[in-house]
This record gives sequence, structure tokens and C-alpha cells, in this order.
Amino acid sequence: MTTTSRFPSTLPPRTDHAPRARQRWLGRSFDAANVLLLALICLLTVYPFYYVVVASVSEPNALIAHRGLLLWPQGFTLDAFTRVWENPLIRTGFLNTLIIVIGGTALNLVLTCFGAYALSRKRLAVEKPILLLVIFTMYFSGGLIPIYLLVRELGLLNSRLAIILPFAINVWNLLILRTAFNAVPQDFEDAARVDGAGDFTILFRVYVPLCMPTLAVIGLFYAVSHWNGYFYSMVFFQDRSLYPIQLVMREILITNNTESMMLGDVAGREALSNTIKYASIVMATLPILCLYPFLQRFFVKGAMVGGVKE
Repeated sequence: MTTTSRFPSTLPPRTDHAPRARQRWLGRSFDAANVLLLALICLLTVYPFYYVVVASVSEPNALIAHRGLLLWPQGFTLDAFTRVWENPLIRTGFLNTLIIVIGGTALNLVLTCFGAYALSRKRLAVEKPILLLVIFTMYFSGGLIPIYLLVRELGLLNSRLAIILPFAINVWNLLILRTAFNAVPQDFEDAARVDGAGDFTILFRVYVPLCMPTLAVIGLFYAVSHWNGYFYSMVFFQDRSLYPIQLVMREILITNNTESMMLGDVAGREALSNTIKYASIVMATLPILCLYPFLQRFFVKGAMVGGVKE
């Protein structure tokens, strides 16, 4: 006795292989074009700095005679770096910049923590009016002349405090840290208060350790701002011994002030001047770049916290 199945013994062939293969091909083509485009953008971004590094260690006369893309050093010499480091104004500039970066960043972080903690308190009755006043300063300011008059009346002209105290808190960083503090569960604060902790203890023993990634990113932002700052130093400093490294760099690059580093060299002065400029750029940029590898792991969590809606 034979039985027949209600279902056919053979299934009809699938007809969607071609569309799927086409979709895979389009996806791979898009990925390849995307990688190629991003690689080109990275190359255009990295090459200028690579050029400066390679040019700084090249022989001056060979470098100035070279035409086209510079892919490898034209000879090799560290004479430009030696001459730059022997310039006393460069060493003084590095010292002044380190004092400003370390002292300014420490003050920035402490005051930003205080402000963010105060604005994140739910029991603060005037939180919104104060927050509106703080945000108002992001869009409107008195300008350069009122800042200069304020610094002068405070007796801070020709003082490193002139470029630290007036810019002690950045409003954007304050708002980012406030958002990070608001993201900390209230249970941590309640448990600390049950144990008798005050506001200072809660801030430095609870909120600061939990928000360390955000603090690391904000600290890097403050440090880079101090390191690269030169405009207000140019306005507030008349004593050249207080010049930070970026202001010294401005003199070397814009005013072509390299004579003090080329004493005794008559031939090839223009070529040597170029390599000295490149070496100065490398020496002024390399220290702050060394911070990024140590803080890179904090960027994703710390820098994006400001985008979380409360």
C-alpha cells in the first residue's frame, strides 16, 4: 500500500540568490570605498606633521634643494634640535608653559568640580537661574578690553596668574561634568550621608572616583588649552622671561627670529633657518601629544557623557 504526501517531493529552486549576491557586492564595494576615503583623509591629515618631523632631521642644504613630496629625510642631522634647545628663550618658554599647564589645569579641575557638584544638587533652590547665568556667558562676553582692565586692576599684569585666574572655569567642561555627576546614582550619596560624610567628602570620595574618565578628558582639554594658548600671553606679558613656548614659537615662525640660533653660520643661513623652524614645531608639539596614548581609553566614555539627556 502506497501513500502519497501532501507536499511535493522537490522544492522549487530559490530565485533570490542573484539579489543577495548583488547586495553583498554593493556592501563590500561601499566598505572598500569608505576605507579608501578614510585612509586618504588620514594621509592628508598626518602628512603635514610627518613632513615637519622628516624635515627637522634633514640636512639643511639637501632639504632646500629637494623638490616634490618629502617621504624620507634628506640626510640625517640633529643639529637643528641642538640649536633650538641651546636657545635660552626656548628653555624658559618650556618652563613657563609647564608651570601654567600644571598649575592652571589643577585649578581648573578643582573649581570645575566644585561648580559641577553645586549645580547637580537637587536641593539647590536657585539651580536653574544660576545655570542660565552660567550658560549666558558661553554666548556673550565683555570682550578683550574689559578683561584687560580687570586684570590690570587686580595687579596681575606681567604675572602667570593673568592667564590662569580669569579662565579658571570653562562653561562647556562644567556642563559636561555636571551631567556626569547627575548620572551617578543617588544611592551612593545617601549611603555616604548615613555614614556621616559631608559635601566635601562626598565630592572627593564618591563623585570624583566614579567620574574619573570624564575628569581625565576634561583635564586633557584644559591642559591642551593652556599649552596652545599664546594670545592672552601676548596681551598680558611684557617681560620676555615670562613668555610661554607658544609665544616663543610665534616669534620664531612669524617674525623669523632665528638669528640667535645661527651664530657663526654664514653659508646656508636660509636653509638652516628652515630646519630650525621645523625642529621648534616638533619640540613644541611632541610633549602634549605624549599625553594622548595614556588618556585615549577615557575618551569614549568621558567625552560622550555630555550627550546623555538627563
